[in-house]
Amino acid sequence: MRPTADQVAAFQANSGFPPSAVSVVVLGFVFAVLLLWGAWALRAAYTGWAEHRIAERQLVAVVVRFVAMYLVLTFFLLS
Repeated sequence: MRPTADQVAAFQANSGFPPSAVSVVVLGFVFAVLLLWGAWALRAAYTGWAEHRIAERQLVAVVVRFVAMYLVLTFFLLS
């Protein structure tokens, strides 16, 4: 459901920015959290691999999962 022109004008008058700016902020937050989590997961996996606690196959699995998640979220959220 699309907001009416009156609703958009009221939102912009009270907030000082258009409703489309909220979308940009939310998407930026989602991708920032995803990249922070990805950096943490990749670092933890690499550390485990370097200390011989996980196999190389498990390290590759973590990398592939992160890349797949990033690509899927990019496709769904930015299309």
